[in-house]
Parts: sequence; C-alpha cells; structure tokens
Amino acid sequence: MKIRILAGAVALVSSFVLSGCGHIPGTGGADSSTVTVWLMKGSASQDFVDRFKESYEAEHPSVELEFILQEWGGIGPKVLKAIEGDDAPDVIEVGNTQVAQYAESGELRDLTLESMRDLGGEDWLPGLAEPGKVNGAQYGIPWYAANRVVIYNKDLFAQAGITQPPRTRAEWVDISERLDTAGRQGIYLAGQNWYVLAGFVWDEGGELADDSDGDWQGALDSPAALRGMDFYKTLQALGNGPVDADEQSPPETDVFAGGNVAQIISVPGSAALIEQQNPGLKGKLGYFPIPGKSAKKPGAVFTGGSDLIVPKDAGQRGEGIEVVKALAGEKWQTELARAMSYVPNKPALARAVEGQEGTSAMAEGATEGRATPNSPHWPAVEADNPIKPYMTAVLEGGDPAEEARKASDRITSLLLTG
Repeated sequence: MKIRILAGAVALVSSFVLSGCGHIPGTGGADSSTVTVWLMKGSASQDFVDRFKESYEAEHPSVELEFILQEWGGIGPKVLKAIEGDDAPDVIEVGNTQVAQYAESGELRDLTLESMRDLGGEDWLPGLAEPGKVNGAQYGIPWYAANRVVIYNKDLFAQAGITQPPRTRAEWVDISERLDTAGRQGIYLAGQNWYVLAGFVWDEGGELADDSDGDWQGALDSPAALRGMDFYKTLQALGNGPVDADEQSPPETDVFAGGNVAQIISVPGSAALIEQQNPGLKGKLGYFPIPGKSAKKPGAVFTGGSDLIVPKDAGQRGEGIEVVKALAGEKWQTELARAMSYVPNKPALARAVEGQEGTSAMAEGATEGRATPNSPHWPAVEADNPIKPYMTAVLEGGDPAEEARKASDRITSLLLTG
C-alpha cells in the first residue's frame, strides 16, 4: 500500500520534494559497482539524498549509488514487474503495508538475519516492523513512519478555559463537548475516516480482519470492534463533519482553516496546509497524541511509512543490503527524521525530533502504532472499501451489528479472492 496517509501521509508530512528529472546518477570510477536504489518522490529531500550519497561513497570507494525516483501512482504493478524481471533495482522503497504482496511473489531477499544481527530489529516500531514480516521472515526493513495526531486551535482552547490537552478518551470527549458550541465545532471528523476508526477498534482489542482460524476474515462485527465504532460515533457527533464522506471531501485542512473548528485528526504536516489557507493561524496550532483509554499510554494509531526491500535476484543485492543497513541505522535515521520531520524506526531515536511539537506528538503516538491486516489481498479491500459505507450506515442510524456483519462478510470475500 502506498502509505495512503502519505499520498494521504507521505504527501502531507513531507515538506520537501526531490527535484530534477527523477534520476540521480553516481560518480564512481570504472571499477566501481553501481547500486541502484528506487526511492519514492517526496520521501526524502534532495539535500538528504546528496549528503547520504556523498558520505556512503566516501566510506565505500568501490560503490556508486544511483537513485531513481518513482511516483506513488501505479507503483504496485511496477515494483512487481521489476522484482520478477532480469534487471531489478538493488533496493526499493515501498509502503510498509505493501510488503506482503511483494513477498508473495517469492522474489524478495529474506533479511531476517540482518534485521536481528545488525539493525536491532527487536526495537523497531511495531507498526513498521510487523507489516514487513511475512510468515516469520523479515522482508521489509523499516525506514520511517508517520501517523495521525490531534491538531488543535490554541485560541479556541483558551477561550473555553482549557489549559491542558486531554490524556484520556473520557477527557477528550469532555473538552470536545465544551468546545462544541454555537458557531464552533468541537472537532471536525468526517464520517468515513476509517484510519481513525481503526485506531479506536484496536484500542478496544478488536481487529479489522484476523486470520486466527487460518484464513483471513473480516472482524468488524466483533464486540470489541463495535465498541470502537461506538466511540467514533460519539466523537464524530461533536462537530459538523459529513457522515457520508471522508477527510478529503472536503479537505479537512480547508475546514479547519476557517477558524471555527477546535480540532482535527491528521498528520502534523497538515499544519502547513492550514497556515497556507489561513496565515492568521500561524503559531496558534497545537498538537497532542490521540488519547487512549487511560493516561498510561496514547491511543492506537495507523502507522503509515516506508520499508526498504531487496529483490532476491538483484545484481548487487549484497551491496544493496549494506545500503539498507546504512539508511536504517541510527546515524541516517536521525538525519532523515530531522530533515523530514518523520518518526524514526525506533522509539529510542525520537530524541532527534525533540523541539518539533507536531513530530514529537507523532513519535509518542507511534509507540502504539499498528498497520492494516498483513494479507497480500488487503489492497483489494481498500480499493473496494466496505468500511466506509459501514461507517456511514451506522452514523445515519443503522443497526451497528447488522451493518458490521455485512461489511465483515465483504472484507472476507475480498481477502479470499483478492
């Protein structure tokens, strides 16, 4: 999956875009080996790529790095064609939840040994590490993460006498009720923001789908998942978000920029879009992790981000693995986090973004990050997306259990057939 909050996440979080024609050649000598790396456009700044390339080639004189930039649109078939072909790149950046469909091809290098021996994989963020592991083997090495937080209007909070962000769901509902007054929305939450719903479902101990019985089945009709939907309904009612649309219809950042919305749930990079629409809000935006059921930990969130994979038959796969180890190691994880306001692949490295309010809130939330079901057929679920009409039906007064059953049946069908 292309990090959907990134084209939904990468697109919003990234403040920089790689420039040029999409090809960054190496400068090695005649005896050097060329390692070809596919990066997604917008994932890293030109400055970061240039600094990494210069440093890596200085430390490895016989290696020449060639970066080729790719667009998220249509990337799935392109990667599959590349890894199954005779001229595969040596390293490919992919969406963290795309790894399973590529691993299913049998054309990826198993990086389990490197992940444990060289990279401390046991300390990775679960929302990045788990989607990269298929049938016990680590094929995707976590590169960076991004997840939603609550962005709030400090002036509206102050006018309501709210001096501290909430730490629990109960506090969150309470302050949102206080903020939801005539002419002001306590929170703008569109009815079909299913990534937010997923977090509430996980908080309750539920799943979107599970394979506990050996085959993937939709699970929105479990008691835990229904409790998650009930909380979503409670929160969504504390504003005027449309029940039959998602966060892009209209863009929630445009609505927030109007100045009468107290909160939205989005990635921190959305603040730049808000301030672009309404410069008067610059310096007046705050951030806090989505609250959990208790103050002991934040709420669960969908973790979008990227993993790095190595095709099994890549010409320079050995050197490619070394490049992956460098990009996923502490030095360049720290550099990338600072350059792009991303969450690093380990909680211990979050110190790199201290002082960046939005990114720090995102890093705190990422400790409870999760990913979508790790089935190679999950992209088919998202393409059809029965979760959205389920949410609308419940918000319009439909029977939650019955609507959840229908949505779960559809998810099951899609996971079986793709």
